[in-house]
Amino acid sequence: MKSEILVIDDNADIRFLICNILKEKDYVVRSAANYDQALFEINKKIPDLAVIDIKLDKGDRDGIDLLKHIMKINKTVPVIMISGHANVQLAVEAIRIGAYEFVEKPFSTEKILNYVTRALEIFDLKKQKESLEKKLFHSFDLVGKGPEITKVKKTIEKLSSVESRVLITGQTGTGKELVARKIHKNSLRSKNPFIVLNAALLQEKKYEKELFGEEYEDGNISYGVLERANKGTLLIDEVSEIPLEIQANILRVLIDQKFKRINGTKYINTNIRIISSSSKNLKDLISKGNFREDLYHRLNVVPIELPPLTSRTEDIPLLINYFKEKLADLNGVPEALIDTSNDNLYTYDWPGNIRELRNLVERVTILSVNENKENINKILNDILSKSSLNKNNTDLINDTMSYPLKEAREEFEKRYLVNQLKKNQGNISKTADHIGMERSALHRKLKSLGIKGIN
Repeated sequence: MKSEILVIDDNADIRFLICNILKEKDYVVRSAANYDQALFEINKKIPDLAVIDIKLDKGDRDGIDLLKHIMKINKTVPVIMISGHANVQLAVEAIRIGAYEFVEKPFSTEKILNYVTRALEIFDLKKQKESLEKKLFHSFDLVGKGPEITKVKKTIEKLSSVESRVLITGQTGTGKELVARKIHKNSLRSKNPFIVLNAALLQEKKYEKELFGEEYEDGNISYGVLERANKGTLLIDEVSEIPLEIQANILRVLIDQKFKRINGTKYINTNIRIISSSSKNLKDLISKGNFREDLYHRLNVVPIELPPLTSRTEDIPLLINYFKEKLADLNGVPEALIDTSNDNLYTYDWPGNIRELRNLVERVTILSVNENKENINKILNDILSKSSLNKNNTDLINDTMSYPLKEAREEFEKRYLVNQLKKNQGNISKTADHIGMERSALHRKLKSLGIKGIN
């Protein structure tokens, strides 16, 4: 696809000249003669590159204001500023705001084309990088509006300007690595490496080499994660699985901020941020003597606990809509017409949490190509039923078999209404409409069963 360039200059001769130079090189060119025209063109469609004259039609707004506007919309768009009244202060200000280059009039055809070519090459590389990142796990967003996940998002924001160590806990599949990547991406270390050490997958004898690296007699070096993550972030995933002896070595590194490679003689200084994650309760492991308490306190400076999906069912529709769009794009197929009001989505116990939901959406997306909504819903139900969908219902029957009829009915009604309220984000009116009750009658029923507000 041909690159589109927007040329903004109030001097008709210069505007015509630049446009012709670019058109001869087969670029798609739009132009604007003043601030208002430029604003209209930018808002209509952001260009791949903009060439902007700083002084425009002697109005209150100038090219610097347009540069700021473009940067607010998309910081990756390259902008070349031009001026016949250049000074160092103005050039520095334009570059500081985000301009790719500052060119003084008069300029040669060769110079303007060189700047345009280089700027577009960088822009294309950034777009390719973004496209690749969208296909990686860490590019997924932290989706949800419930109180628990909102608290997590606020904590991530607060961590953006500090270097504190973080311990992320939660069940398998709740998004611990995703949160760690978001912390790194928002931090001052974001341009430096993010390295993952999966402690659960390593053999015990390989821990030291993976952490510290090794020096060989022939002079070759195997670099460990402590060096590869230097100036960046190291995520120790499932930190609970690290053997006690290695825990002591990690603690020493955290205290001294240096280490030696295996067979090495010199200390290597390290500057890394440690984020740890665990699906196990580390305090229980400490009480059993399987995890060092002093290491726990070093790692657990800022704790983040991720809730299971069953405690945030109000986010299920948001997650499904988000994943089906992402996964359809990734697989090159249409979005699946998944019915987010399907009761089975809210009664299932989701042992794999967000990861299991994402996998479910991907399976439905692939299997539902060219299927109608009714068939897609059947596909969804079939997948869930094979994943022990009816476990909750079976448990309910077993739990209530010894109850008197009245108590068994009340227990069923209570679980049913709690589930319906969760599905409707606690909204009494929506719930009443869905189950076919008057709002006032539902209020009375909830009160009689002792059900309070659902968050």
